[in-house]
Amino acid sequence: MIQPPIDFSASSVDVARSLIGATLLINGVGGRIVETEAYDHDDPASHSFSGPTRRNQVMFGPPCHAYIYRSYGIHWCLNFVCRPAGHGAGVLIRAIEPLAGLDIMRKRRGLSDERLLCSGPGRVCQALGITHEHSGMPIDTPPFQLTPSSDPVPVVTGPRIGISKAKDVPWRFGLAGSPFLSRPFR
Repeated sequence: MIQPPIDFSASSVDVARSLIGATLLINGVGGRIVETEAYDHDDPASHSFSGPTRRNQVMFGPPCHAYIYRSYGIHWCLNFVCRPAGHGAGVLIRAIEPLAGLDIMRKRRGLSDERLLCSGPGRVCQALGITHEHSGMPIDTPPFQLTPSSDPVPVVTGPRIGISKAKDVPWRFGLAGSPFLSRPFR
């Protein structure tokens, strides 16, 4: 049985949870989403907390679009916009289990260990070839291909990582037992 399509008009927490186990491909390269984090406009850790800016404008646009930003001036990070337009919520894709285009990912990342190809938001973007050029694109049309899991998956929850505000909010979601997570859950 195939799960229903992911409802990007739902809360970022619901979308983050429902993305676990979904398959994400960019131009045929990608795999199963195994880790996400939710962010919302009233969350001090969210880019949308202070309102719309040139950098975060996509987060306030229609749901089901990619919001790409550079972290620490080094790594691109992929987010999926959710909630109604104007709300300012998104889901960070933290880790993917590589399943398609592994040779391309290995070349882009310069390594062969499959566990390290997509185990972190910057690694996901590098392995899948995601850049700022993808920001604002709808994620339900090429080059994106997002397919919900065909079976229910066991999801674990914990606090988000790599942030300085609202660190204890349990809006990090992962595929239970996955060796492809960016960090283990406590």
